[in-house]
Amino acid sequence: MGQSTVSKSLSHFLEVMQRKLCPEWIKFDQSEEEKIQAKQEFYVKASFPGVIMCVDGTHIKIVKPSEEGFLYYNRKGFYSINAMVVCDNRMRIKSIDARYPGCNHDSHVWGLSKLRSHMERRYREGERNAWLLGDAGYPLQPWLMTPYRSVSQGSPQSNYNMRHSTTRNIVERTIGVLKNRFRCLLGARELHYSPQKVSQIINVASALHNICIYYKVGDLNANEFNFESRQEEEEEEQSSDPDYTSIANRIRDNILATF
Repeated sequence: MGQSTVSKSLSHFLEVMQRKLCPEWIKFDQSEEEKIQAKQEFYVKASFPGVIMCVDGTHIKIVKPSEEGFLYYNRKGFYSINAMVVCDNRMRIKSIDARYPGCNHDSHVWGLSKLRSHMERRYREGERNAWLLGDAGYPLQPWLMTPYRSVSQGSPQSNYNMRHSTTRNIVERTIGVLKNRFRCLLGARELHYSPQKVSQIINVASALHNICIYYKVGDLNANEFNFESRQEEEEEEQSSDPDYTSIANRIRDNILATF
């Protein structure tokens, strides 16, 4: 088939799949039973209580866009979309936000996301003891637990960070599985499409990933993958939400005390 024919077919396919497939297969809400199960399974990993999901960002490499290309040039030295991925205890993608250029930091994408507002609303409505885990690239909030900064080896805070990292690494494995299922998303390649179409590709791939998990299609061993290094993001200190600073710190300290 001619390239133009394939391109038109792909555009139509992505529009239909994003409209029909994504809302059905990418859902953030959990039942009470699912939350209990998630907390139990996350707790088994490293005795970290209250975790229902984990969040991380990943850069999807693209060619330089013809318009405002400089916005897509990230600090790693290539053009990309910074996609925010949220997964549960079964490596299912519960939320994906692939709207923002690569120059945006993870904390910026989180701050503008509907998910952040949704979590705050649930907190205001009285939901407690259920939170996401994110690395130090995210702000500490009552619904989002992050590591301690500048800890000394062997300290209680260092122990907390170790357990936090062990529990949170499922989102890095989820991203690894997603990119190995759909290898056009790998960093060794780059997508030759507009940012808008790349966002659609990421969204649809995430929905198909969840379908594969549901039907146990082509199960992949996440332990075999080389995950992206998060060192650069983790070295950037992010301030917590001013409105919730004391509350978030108290929650984190209470978790530390359980260890």
